Amino acid sequence: MPQLTLRVGVLAIRRPPVTKWGAGELRASGVLPQEPETAPNTRLATENGVETWYLGGRDLVLYSGDTGHHRDNLASGRPSVWVALRGDDPARAQIVNVTVDPYEGEGYASDLDLKVEAVPMPEPIRAAVAEFIAAHHVEMPFKKRKRLPADPNAMTARAPRVLAERDKWVNNPRKR
Repeated sequence: MPQLTLRVGVLAIRRPPVTKWGAGELRASGVLPQEPETAPNTRLATENGVETWYLGGRDLVLYSGDTGHHRDNLASGRPSVWVALRGDDPARAQIVNVTVDPYEGEGYASDLDLKVEAVPMPEPIRAAVAEFIAAHHVEMPFKKRKRLPADPNAMTARAPRVLAERDKWVNNPRKR
């Protein structure tokens, strides 16, 4: 199965807590089309209490079997990259996955331990995804399966229509 691996960098923002009892919130804010030389888990900027962090690099893998999903993403009008993060502390946060498959991103969103964000897809990544789709997409026609008609005389593994005497309520001494 053909695949393409792109190495991307992940940016996140950490907002200060709303109350003094709350914790800060870490959310993915973007992806870089190439992994920079910056060390992972590095604070890049602070403005009005909002911190911008570089969390590290991650492989974005495109599989030829998912080109229909990638095509749906590009045709959506807002192509996105889904970033799944674990942890609220940016110095120790983990990048669980980066994907352009919207259905895989939706699957990660069901995990309560992860924070999943759909961030805008940079143009170089969009071009690479479009090129991969053009090279490897195979249209699969939808075929509705037809059920075979059931032959009631051929079915031998079904329960009897009439209960045996030992199974009836009246003749069972244990149930009286």
